[in-house]
Amino acid sequence: MTSPDPTAPDTAPARPAALIGWRLLSMFYDFWPVLALWMLAGAAFVLAFTLAGHDTHENIRPYTLWWSLQWTVCWLLAGAYTTVSWRRGGQTLGMRPWRLKVTGAGDQALGWKALWLRYAVGTLSLAAAGLGFWWAWFDRDRLTWHDRASGTRTVRLPKRKK
Repeated sequence: MTSPDPTAPDTAPARPAALIGWRLLSMFYDFWPVLALWMLAGAAFVLAFTLAGHDTHENIRPYTLWWSLQWTVCWLLAGAYTTVSWRRGGQTLGMRPWRLKVTGAGDQALGWKALWLRYAVGTLSLAAAGLGFWWAWFDRDRLTWHDRASGTRTVRLPKRKK
């Protein structure tokens, strides 16, 4: 039996190498800047709630208009963080250490519509117990629901040579 020639070109089909574990690690990293944004939004809402004449010791009650507005703003802030990061270089802060990058077909520039669609479907994927992310294990191209829906993909970049 002969060993494969290490100098021979790789004949395996090009596939996104961003496995679910790398994606989860990058999301954990990205949780921290998003949490900071949510804390700023929460402070602004508490201030606005107090200035609107509510008692300073009263909390914003769940399932009220104030509560719905606060969570909508938090969702939009997280979306702005991710979509702006993807648009400006294909990576959020959490994707950089794991060498992950969001790209379009043929490495084309990503449009705002595709990025916001990716974010919205990714949110639904998470809300469905991560089913849209786990789907990548069964997809022939290792794409998640939000990759498929938006025409994007997450790839793992090669290590830089020193």
